[in-house]
Amino acid sequence: MCDIAMSAQFRCHPGAPMTYLRFGVAFDFRNPPGSGVSLPQIYAQCLQQIRAVDRLGYDSVWITEHHFVEDGYVPSFVAAAGAVAAITQRVSISSNVLLMPFHHPIRLAEDLSVLDNLSNGRMMLGVGLGYAHHEFRAFGVERRHRVSLTEEGIQILRHAWNEERFTFSGKRYAFEDVAVRPQPVQAGGPPLWIAAMSEAGARRAARLGAHILPQGRRHVVLEPWYEELAARGARVGDFRVGILRPFIVTTERKAVAAEVNKGERYRLSIYADWLSEAGDQEILHSSPAPDAIPQNLIIGGPDEIGDEIEAFVTRFGITDLITWGTSPGVAPEIFSESLERFAQEVMPQFR
Repeated sequence: MCDIAMSAQFRCHPGAPMTYLRFGVAFDFRNPPGSGVSLPQIYAQCLQQIRAVDRLGYDSVWITEHHFVEDGYVPSFVAAAGAVAAITQRVSISSNVLLMPFHHPIRLAEDLSVLDNLSNGRMMLGVGLGYAHHEFRAFGVERRHRVSLTEEGIQILRHAWNEERFTFSGKRYAFEDVAVRPQPVQAGGPPLWIAAMSEAGARRAARLGAHILPQGRRHVVLEPWYEELAARGARVGDFRVGILRPFIVTTERKAVAAEVNKGERYRLSIYADWLSEAGDQEILHSSPAPDAIPQNLIIGGPDEIGDEIEAFVTRFGITDLITWGTSPGVAPEIFSESLERFAQEVMPQFR
């Protein structure tokens, strides 16, 4: 029997055409110790990759956000998105994710409106609560307020992009007679995505009318989201599910895996430290639950990658599959070649 996730997006049998599947590429602009290159070189390499992503027919570019990281992990989505908008013509541009408690919502509404005009209506916005304790300490933000800061921030964005003038009064913010200018190109503002690692987060995303970026177990972060959308009378098929699951297309599996896994181990070790302090380390556990949404790296030839993606997106109702455009300390050529091969040899299967 087909569940609600599958029925909303795909046919109910393996091998169904992935009509709604979009492909994105994510960047974090990190430069680990001992890389032998400068941070400006990393930025130049990433922007070169992004030009290729736009040319090759990918649908979206996603920029991450974290703060106070020794390797330069990009802390400014807005600045990076402006650079991406200036060098691309067709891809959508989004955060994955912007940490809402650290952003003033009126200023963010203005910034996204400007970006939407710069890109001529290509912006999206992915937001999250944040979890890393060191970031809350450094910004002087009470971590226990992160839910209310995020919910009110999203409500304020919606007011700013949908009303000529608005007044808002909440637990964390209060504004009177505000008119945000310029208005975004897209009616209602950039589409909103919300990251969810818990049932409460999934239901929050549905309640706020957002697409979802789930992490964790299907019955925890996906099924409650669908249930909440349906309970609110929403058209489930109008909503999207995005997941970052990296893939590398190559015929040199052993050599490429050895190189890329170094970068991925480095990447995951830092996340593991943050998540452990936050009490969310199950997401990166080496033996995840049977219904966990996999985010492990896939390496293989075009047919193998295509088969794995087809099975994965059908099982979990994924509409937007995102891969990394680089890996910390790894030669960018590995990813350049993979992105090109994927666009030419795998992507057409899903168009």
